[in-house]
Amino acid sequence: MNKNVLVTGGAGYIGSHTSRQLIDAGYHVVVLDNLYSGHRWAIPASATFVEGDIRDHDRVKKTLEDENIGAVVNFAGYIVVPESVENPIEYYYNNTVGAHNVMRCCEEVGVDKFLFSSSAAVYGIPEQLPAAETSPVAPINPYGMSKLMTEYMLSDLGATGRMSYIALRYFNVAGASLDGRLGQSTPEATHLIKVACEVATGKRDAITVFGNDYPTPDGTCIRDYIHVEDLARAHVLGLDYLMQGGESQVLNCGYGHGYSVKEVLDTFQQANNMRINIEQGPRRAGDPPELIADAGRIREVLQWTPQHDDLGLICKTALQWEQKYLAMNAKTAP
Repeated sequence: MNKNVLVTGGAGYIGSHTSRQLIDAGYHVVVLDNLYSGHRWAIPASATFVEGDIRDHDRVKKTLEDENIGAVVNFAGYIVVPESVENPIEYYYNNTVGAHNVMRCCEEVGVDKFLFSSSAAVYGIPEQLPAAETSPVAPINPYGMSKLMTEYMLSDLGATGRMSYIALRYFNVAGASLDGRLGQSTPEATHLIKVACEVATGKRDAITVFGNDYPTPDGTCIRDYIHVEDLARAHVLGLDYLMQGGESQVLNCGYGHGYSVKEVLDTFQQANNMRINIEQGPRRAGDPPELIADAGRIREVLQWTPQHDDLGLICKTALQWEQKYLAMNAKTAP
């Protein structure tokens, strides 16, 4: 069994957590990252690092060959929904064309196992909740469409018998490693809990609640929040599954229950024993009112059991990391 794994985007938030867990599980990790939003320090010391872009055909192919790669975990991609609405072509170029290039290189070299970082954004505004893998897909923003297009490519490639894959549809990822070594450091982040942390540490003056007139109990959007370590564990189990000859799968990755924006901010303040400045704003483009996972299939197929299904813990680890990250930046500042 070839346990050499190429992790694209492995210097980023989810990629770095997953790389560390893959190494702990006995895989040899090769990280390919252009460091656009990732960081060299986030890559595990025992991983091999190749600086490069997933759209660079020669770089990707050479890395697959030189490192004798047996499987790819593809995280590399832009993730900011409002930005995708403003700049759709760049999102398709990076996310979809980039993933296409990695798949093409896999075909040329003979790598036949692929784990893809997809998104619940493929559901758009679900007709029924919770959203199941069989629910209709109808993205309402270019980010979600860029992910869905990649899923279609994987499905068609998988149908040839030359590739087995798992596409994990993430719901809202948050939190940080419990040992404080890794966390979200994406510049200009738009994720709710990350922004709350930046307000709590003084990086921002306030957090804006985008819309309070949605058809939800308190008028704010509802999301299914998942701790990053549980999500990383799902990738390890997914790769194990493919290595053991498992059939291709599309799997939701969430906890199966949701919290409104107001509930998250209340929990954040309670868990961290503080108050933060909260402002009200208009709705944001591309936001569905509610998005919750039907997470039964991933538990059945991968035997995945969440260990950190605790919103207070998610909020607490996120702020602890943000405080550490602020201190790290202060030390390196000129």
